[in-house]
Amino acid sequence: MSTGAEDAERYAEFEPPASLKPFVRTIWTYAAPQPSGDVQRIAPDGCPELILDIGSPYEEQGDDGVFRLQPPAIFAGQMTRPMAIRPVGPVELVAVRFEPDGARDWLGHSLVKATDRRLDVVDRLTGLKPPSGDPQGQVDTMIRWLEGQRQSQGWALDPLVRTEVEAVSREQPSLPRSSSEQRALQRFFADRVGVPPRLLRSTLRFRRVFDHATEGDAEGVSWLEAGLAAGYFDQPQMARDFRRFLGCTATEWAREQAELARRIASQSYKPGTPHLH
Repeated sequence: MSTGAEDAERYAEFEPPASLKPFVRTIWTYAAPQPSGDVQRIAPDGCPELILDIGSPYEEQGDDGVFRLQPPAIFAGQMTRPMAIRPVGPVELVAVRFEPDGARDWLGHSLVKATDRRLDVVDRLTGLKPPSGDPQGQVDTMIRWLEGQRQSQGWALDPLVRTEVEAVSREQPSLPRSSSEQRALQRFFADRVGVPPRLLRSTLRFRRVFDHATEGDAEGVSWLEAGLAAGYFDQPQMARDFRRFLGCTATEWAREQAELARRIASQSYKPGTPHLH
């Protein structure tokens, strides 16, 4: 059995070009030629994603507890609860992590319809064939395709929603608004993001725990210190969000999670500065 580099797990993130940056946070690739087959918990991160499997798709656990094979191309909307997946064969994929409000024009309808759902978008990606074993080539293929989509669909952002997303991402308070303006923001935010501003704020605070937890040795990390640095008042408050967003305690997650779940959590989710368009 080979033990060379071709059998090694790999994860990489790539910055999008300037034309896509208002909409796309990052493009990432992942491969696990010999996955364990273990169940992995994926937490909400505040960003919708477009995921194309080049290898074997994952199985996802439904509300009934049954694992079913995901389509090879999915759009994952905002998540308000954890997702449990497991590999069934060699994994290789390329994915587009949109900004919280960046996917509306590509999807073509309200993001609310995609919240806590993985939509089958195989037909939308027909003919798109990123090269296996070539992360840079996979990203280049996705960028060319996304550029074509952006130009043909005329992607744009809602300034009101983007201003609120910026405030949430920067941990700043919302701007003062009249009651009518606030109601309008809630409607537009649901349409373009898929969750209310308050829930997005909670989700991003939870993700910041992993930023602080992975700055040093993740195995020996003080989860309480990481939680306080992320903005939690105390350990019970953070523990509630671990149950809410991951369905387990911090120590259980650290002990059990591997492969894609750990790779994603270990990357920096510190939001960059979104661009108005």
